[in-house]
Amino acid sequence: MRTALRTCPICDAVCGLRLTLDDDGHVLSVKGDADDPFSGGYVCPKGASLGRLDEDPDRLSVPMIREGEHWREASWEEAFQAVERGLTGVIEAHGREAVAAYFGNPTFHTMGGIFYRGPLAEALGTTNLYSASTIDQIPKHVAVGLMFGNSLAISVPDLDRTDFLLVIGANPAESHGSLCAAPDFPGRLRALRKRGGRLVVVDPRRTRTAGLADEHLFVRPGTDASLLFGIVHTLLAENLTKVRVPVSGLEELRELAAPFGPEAVAPLCGVPAETIVRLARDLAAAETAAVYTRVGTCTADFGTVTQWLVDVINVLTGNMDRPGGVMFTRPATMEVPWGPKPFTSGRWHSRVRGLPEVLGELPVGTLADEIETPGEGQVKALVTVAGNLVLSAPNGPRLGRAMRDLEFMVCVDPYLNETTRLADVILPPPRMLQMPHYDLLLLMVTVRNYTRFSPPVLPLEPGQLSEAEIMARLILIASGKGAHADPRELDEMILGELLGAGVQIPGSPFEGQDVATARAALEGDSGPELMLDALLRLGPYGLTLSALRANPHGIDLGALEPRLPEIVCTDDGRVRLAPAELADEVGRLRRKLSEAPADTLLIGRRQLRSNNSWLHNVPSLVGGSNQCTLHVNPADVARLDLRGTVLVRSAVGEVVVPVEPTEAIMPGVVSLPHGWGHAGSAQRVASQHAGANANALTDNAVLDAMSGNAVFNGIPVTLVPVEE
Repeated sequence: MRTALRTCPICDAVCGLRLTLDDDGHVLSVKGDADDPFSGGYVCPKGASLGRLDEDPDRLSVPMIREGEHWREASWEEAFQAVERGLTGVIEAHGREAVAAYFGNPTFHTMGGIFYRGPLAEALGTTNLYSASTIDQIPKHVAVGLMFGNSLAISVPDLDRTDFLLVIGANPAESHGSLCAAPDFPGRLRALRKRGGRLVVVDPRRTRTAGLADEHLFVRPGTDASLLFGIVHTLLAENLTKVRVPVSGLEELRELAAPFGPEAVAPLCGVPAETIVRLARDLAAAETAAVYTRVGTCTADFGTVTQWLVDVINVLTGNMDRPGGVMFTRPATMEVPWGPKPFTSGRWHSRVRGLPEVLGELPVGTLADEIETPGEGQVKALVTVAGNLVLSAPNGPRLGRAMRDLEFMVCVDPYLNETTRLADVILPPPRMLQMPHYDLLLLMVTVRNYTRFSPPVLPLEPGQLSEAEIMARLILIASGKGAHADPRELDEMILGELLGAGVQIPGSPFEGQDVATARAALEGDSGPELMLDALLRLGPYGLTLSALRANPHGIDLGALEPRLPEIVCTDDGRVRLAPAELADEVGRLRRKLSEAPADTLLIGRRQLRSNNSWLHNVPSLVGGSNQCTLHVNPADVARLDLRGTVLVRSAVGEVVVPVEPTEAIMPGVVSLPHGWGHAGSAQRVASQHAGANANALTDNAVLDAMSGNAVFNGIPVTLVPVEE
């Protein structure tokens, strides 16, 4: 037996793991790494199942080519030649705009995914670019882009030092944090209360996080922005503000907030006016406080407005960029902001619906339109990397039907799943334990400055390709260099561009050197490792990959410190409290105050042992509480005479699902977890626990107006007993 150390690659918590393997490389046990200075030995059920997930017998190990309705194994050379024929044929016949690419959530969490997704998008030469960002997080980027001029200016609650945490539309006790990396989030919440702090959770469900709180408040789905405006109104009207950072637009904010008094918003959001006033006063009176929100509000109507108002409250209460408030992580790697400064969007628009680009992407909610609608620029080919769009995209079944009409589709994915089974070629990356791991993006949103690198635990098998080589060869094909081009040439080109910028940065370790000299100093066993070494050397701590290898448990880089002046990229260096771009959305929100809500609204649900759609093939992670059921309040069960199963119908589709009565859901709201819908799947365990596809109910025509994010929460539905 031997022991290996590894950062868990499954969710956002970046927990350190200690793996025990036998002589054949099989994982015998997975435990938390007690010597990791950040996670301290914590492990959740998902992390503990890493070995079973990594050794999943249904995981693909060789390329697959579809012939009619049947699949066959292929060599890598044959597979890449098929990709070259397919992509080149579409480009020559229809132009590069006829090719689209989609990057799934895991591409943010693997070295091959994060280092090569940009070059792949550039090589394809198309504006039809999509990712999971418009499924779960792009409103946050737009909001902070408008406020700070920097779309990566994402603050995290200073969880270990705050006195008052208000959580809205997030369930970190089960998700383990999102855009906020904090191992053992539940333990940190318990520690908050133990030291005398206060935790309040606002959510349409009494979640596992709400169960840890001092107080839980039900809120009607999709009305979080009105609730937050009620808090802002109170802070301003009662002169409770104590702004500690340079701002502009305070008077304009006061005008915007004027119609949203607590009495005006209470009927819409369902939170009593006196409770809204109390929340505002408590936030203002707390020694330190932080407001945190995540997926539940990003994936609802007014998602961007909600993210904006969260940071407005953090600014108004004096808790922006302050210990115990919300702060900005200082990562170990050089920060490379996405997009221009100051933040802009709409550099191009989608062909069919005219939706604006944000951070170089179009909303995935319009991908089906682009495939189905004839005309110049119609999408005829699709490249997906680690994405199961049929289950994760709004109105996923429609998108799946549209994919059948593509002339060519290639997927980089380890599974034959609901989406990849529609492809022509599948290129499977290696097992997770065969890849090096560094959480480049997650380590930019940790609640403590920290870094850790994980080398591969297991070697590649003979003839097996690394994720980096698969992506590099796909890029070379897309750029016209062909299936036989050497991927090392691409790595050197990327390194050359990175170092070319590095030698010009004042104070960098490469300043004044030529690129060749800087390149000779780098260390690493692969292109991604060399790129990581360069980013570490260019980072604020002067670290190297060798230093990370010498500290396999990770390195504690200290508590978060104020750094707002480095973050703000607005023209005047001030935080914009009232961006003019939000005026129309605030007006639309004001009109909502007089509208009657729908009788029944659908929301999603996080599950502790689930992560999107890709963990349902592990026996230890399905069953128990990890099932696809519809949570319904008992009062609604009685009112609608519901029994064992129910037909849930929306404007675009319907599903049949078992009913689970529970007081944990507010009346008038029902909850269905996402990621299910595996009927007929080639994944044997998942097919036995198929569940219903929640995104058969979500409408791809309904998007957050400012960001294009899909709306998954607050969907009007009707419930009908199956017997009818």
